[in-house]
Amino acid sequence: MGRLVFAWLLGAGIPGAAPSDTPSILYRYERIEMAVPIKLVFYAPAKDTANGAAEAVFQRFRQLNGILSDYDPESELRRLCDTAGEGKAVPVSDDLWRVLVASLQISQRSDGAFDPTIGPLIRVWRLARKFEKMPPPDLLDRMRALVGYRLVRLVPAERAVELTKRGMRLDFGGIAKGYAVQEALGVLRKHGISSAMIHAGGDIGLGDPPPGRPGWTIGIAPRESNGPPSFYLSLSRNYVANSGDMWQYVVLDGKRYSHIVDPKTGLGLTDRSNVTVIGPDATVTDAISTAVSVLGPDTGLKLVDATPGLAAYIVRAPEGKIEVCQSSRWKDLPVVPPDVKQ
Repeated sequence: MGRLVFAWLLGAGIPGAAPSDTPSILYRYERIEMAVPIKLVFYAPAKDTANGAAEAVFQRFRQLNGILSDYDPESELRRLCDTAGEGKAVPVSDDLWRVLVASLQISQRSDGAFDPTIGPLIRVWRLARKFEKMPPPDLLDRMRALVGYRLVRLVPAERAVELTKRGMRLDFGGIAKGYAVQEALGVLRKHGISSAMIHAGGDIGLGDPPPGRPGWTIGIAPRESNGPPSFYLSLSRNYVANSGDMWQYVVLDGKRYSHIVDPKTGLGLTDRSNVTVIGPDATVTDAISTAVSVLGPDTGLKLVDATPGLAAYIVRAPEGKIEVCQSSRWKDLPVVPPDVKQ
């Protein structure tokens, strides 16, 4: 995913909010999990309830990291990758199965723009960024031959997965945090907490609005690193995902390449885009935001419009000049009036 470019705020005085009859106290927690800062903001009736709920959320993030991480050599995902090319389907956990099935569905819908088998290429580009050296074309060609969502075989009756080509590597970097955020909101609901916001490195999950307010105030699309948002939305019971290459990139041989890689070309993106996707399912919004980054605005927005409940906003600067476009549903999202004090 791209660097987080949302600013979230509490206390925007938006007219029309009904008062809340439920006594609640605002609690905030932050911890590093899944290699990113996880920020929890929610309302709970008492400190003991809040502390227990927050700890359960962080434990769920940690559990999912142990299942879905590409970095941890002991994760379930890495153990599955170690079986690639052995000619057998391996039973997997419910969480890994759900994320992989969702990934493959979006791969098919995006014609491979989002592809969970992109792991071999991601590894090459991690080294390219680390050593600031362009990957050799023959290496990229070899790694591209290991990428393709059709190389994954699912056995639903056994909840088992076969990676059919030796050297294949799955990478859930474009979907795992979205799934985790949605799971985390579910954990809070089990603890009786519904008015909540969770922010995890480019993905935001929103429960019920803060007491007495219509929604959480979310800043969208700053035009420069650490700059102010272009505008604010008031959102609740929704998910926000961000993807892009405006700020996470490396310059190689005079050309700038994103950390997001096109599975078909094997190259990092170069068009300096920032994609925001909002929708009712965090797993879908997360993956679709990556797919739109790869597809570009014309094809990408068609994908968004064809997905129920999704809206997207794209800022690009392919030649240094800012271009903005949005999906058909974006205009229906509630904008915070500019004269309302944040």
